[in-house]
Amino acid sequence: MHRTLLLPLGLMAMVAGSTAAQTPRDMVRRAVQTELVASRNDHSHWRYFESDRQPSKSLKQWVAEARSVSVDRVVERNGQTLSEAQQKQEMSAFINDSRAQNKQRKSGQHDDEQAAELLKILPDAFTWTQAGERGGDILLHFRPDPAFHPPDLEARVFAAMEGDIAIDRQQYRIASLKGRLIRDVKIGYGLLGELKAGGTFDVERRELSPAAWEITETHVHIQGHALIFKTISENEDDVKSNFKQIADTTSLQQAQSELLNLNPDPQKQEAAERATADRERAAVDHQDVKKTSHSRPRHARNDPKVAQR
Repeated sequence: MHRTLLLPLGLMAMVAGSTAAQTPRDMVRRAVQTELVASRNDHSHWRYFESDRQPSKSLKQWVAEARSVSVDRVVERNGQTLSEAQQKQEMSAFINDSRAQNKQRKSGQHDDEQAAELLKILPDAFTWTQAGERGGDILLHFRPDPAFHPPDLEARVFAAMEGDIAIDRQQYRIASLKGRLIRDVKIGYGLLGELKAGGTFDVERRELSPAAWEITETHVHIQGHALIFKTISENEDDVKSNFKQIADTTSLQQAQSELLNLNPDPQKQEAAERATADRERAAVDHQDVKKTSHSRPRHARNDPKVAQR
């Protein structure tokens, strides 16, 4: 499960203040520290709709983050709609398969650890310049720093990027990160493989509830080859929407029930939730009117002059 975690108020107060005295690198370092602290403290769990498209496969699914792993309700795979019976069967199979759950958990932990390591090198891997502002975000541009020596292959690819970062001015959270590979990256001096210049990535995040941020879009398009004959292709467009917070104690069975109650179409589900919220607001307003009416003295309610006010 990818975590985007809450910043303690004490640290928020400590880092709050003017950016005037900070260099662009200082701003990035501060944002990275905020994210690392946040990632250790946010225990929020979410239900959302995900559309993931790759050259060889595509998925549309509802996802619920249960206590320890996520439960997926796949509604469409490779352009084919799954029947409700198929959806339920796949979810039940996962819930009863501890090995599949452990595999997902380990994969998520690995992804989180790798993302954290890349985040840590972000301030030093690049030279930074301020590029302006957008709404409440500070915009910074980055280019590879010739003095940086990447420790591994992932860092080498990352450090060969040029791009832009948007940092939320108030919370110092990373709102977006976009980059383009500006030179070829050779693996084993080119004998084992090569990633071609021109590849791009784009990660978008937003605040879902106070101080709780999640990735909403990921776009990666990188090309190359490995072992002379095999093509390396990392092409993925992943979009998440329709977020709703759920209890962090949600069990696998509760997650399944939550997902099965949703409309397979995220737009129809959103419309239904909006209609429900409107009805609830109308009911509350009606109760407030009744309370106001009953709180008036009887003679005032019967006085036509008072009634006309």
